[in-house]
Amino acid sequence: MDDKQPPSITLSQVKDYRFDIRYAEDQPALPGDEPPPLGHGDGPSPVQLLLAAVGNCMSSSLYFALAKFKNDPGGITTTATAEVGRNPEGRLRVLSIAVDIRFGAEASTLTRLDRILPQFEQFCTVGESVRQGIPVTVSVFDGAGQKLK
Repeated sequence: MDDKQPPSITLSQVKDYRFDIRYAEDQPALPGDEPPPLGHGDGPSPVQLLLAAVGNCMSSSLYFALAKFKNDPGGITTTATAEVGRNPEGRLRVLSIAVDIRFGAEASTLTRLDRILPQFEQFCTVGESVRQGIPVTVSVFDGAGQKLK
């Protein structure tokens, strides 16, 4: 991350709840839209974008920790799921996020998992920031389906 330029995005309304999201001048815009009945679902919703940010950051942190010890996870697949419900004032809120990370390699082929698994989440900038206001749980499974965390 470039310390001289803080991360930023620009949103431009296309129509109704549809916005183009620009994160770099040299890249195409990403569409963002609310699902029906408000929008048309022509892109990820704000909740899905939040889930993508948390899931991507957690996956990147795990990959970094694995690669640091020269481990090849055999590909990583992550699913992030939000529990959305009403707060005491009756407004919709993200109540919790569950992140399920699966990698292709079996745990027996990887080294230092005893050190990696307890601490990789602490290096996830987005997940740990979101966790200050929304509970985030993370589960990790290996290629044999064994739950490691």
